[in-house]
Amino acid sequence: MASPRPDDSDRFMRRALRLASRGRGRTSPNPMVGAVLVRDGEVVGEGFHRAVGEPHAEVEALAVAGARARGATLYVTLEPCCHHGRTGPCTDPVIAAGVRRVVVGVEDPNPRMCGRGVEKLRAAGIEVLVGVREEACRALNAGFLSLHERGRPHVLLKLAVTLDGRLAAAGGDSRWVTAPPARRRVQVMRAQHDAIAVGSETALRDDPLLTLRTATGRPRRRQPRRVIFDGRLRLRPGARLFTEPGGGRVVVVTRREAPEAARRRLREVGAEIVEVAADDAGLDLGQALAALGEMGILSVMCEGGAGLASSLLRAGLVDQLALFVAPKLLGGAHSLPMLGELGVQNMDSALMLGKMGVARVGPDLLITAVPER
Repeated sequence: MASPRPDDSDRFMRRALRLASRGRGRTSPNPMVGAVLVRDGEVVGEGFHRAVGEPHAEVEALAVAGARARGATLYVTLEPCCHHGRTGPCTDPVIAAGVRRVVVGVEDPNPRMCGRGVEKLRAAGIEVLVGVREEACRALNAGFLSLHERGRPHVLLKLAVTLDGRLAAAGGDSRWVTAPPARRRVQVMRAQHDAIAVGSETALRDDPLLTLRTATGRPRRRQPRRVIFDGRLRLRPGARLFTEPGGGRVVVVTRREAPEAARRRLREVGAEIVEVAADDAGLDLGQALAALGEMGILSVMCEGGAGLASSLLRAGLVDQLALFVAPKLLGGAHSLPMLGELGVQNMDSALMLGKMGVARVGPDLLITAVPER
């Protein structure tokens, strides 16, 4: 049997990554995984994890390949599991099928795994290569990896601002800062996350729905959870979050000392209350994110406002920034700035951003960046 060419691992892993991404928005709290089986340079089977509870990518690929899996190389974006969960372990059918070689994008950080899948394959005499296109494989499952490596979901901070960095006009009007193409892009971004979060000021001022909607304006079937950070429980039971159908479950994060009467009113309209520690500076956001992770939330898209955005940045809890910039100017001392206090006293202590990207979205710009730790 011919040995793989040096560039085969990269090429077939890219194919596995494309397959894995087809499960986006449907696999959480499981990771997205893609698998490609190759024999003599020909793809004989492929698959991806379609949704929670459905067969894993490796099992799908093996089913397509059948007897042709014997002696083949399996390219898989994440280490094959070796434990029993909603489905059985993937290592067993891989070994039973006679796969000769397994190429893995990234090891699974789940404590039940931590390299055990690789160990089991090697113990069965299968050659295993780990770390092919690892950065791309990590980016694909940033939320899953974040939860198991850091105990919290991956956080994307999305802000829509004018060219002079304003979220809203002096009168509070923020609809709309950006043009329709940018707002459609936001819907795509929402679809990639398990939860959408805002602070209480945004919830009170804008009365948002925080839903994922189709091109026709109707709610989609799969809805992210809606998270409101509200230390003083000012959220109204009559808010559209509770009165208009079609949205995901509402989670309200508040301080442990919040009034019981306010908690009861929100529970009566269907809110789930999460209590965390707080001080004069506000809620313990690290504790709050850990609690969301315990609910199976792998990724959170925070859509502001300025207070919550600043608190997350100060705490070092923002993993990626997406800044939509509209070609508009508001000016004035009373229009709303995109950020509050960051505790920066001089240029040397400014929060630095890396991995910058800029793209046009209709008339607006989308700037993406990663805050440097």
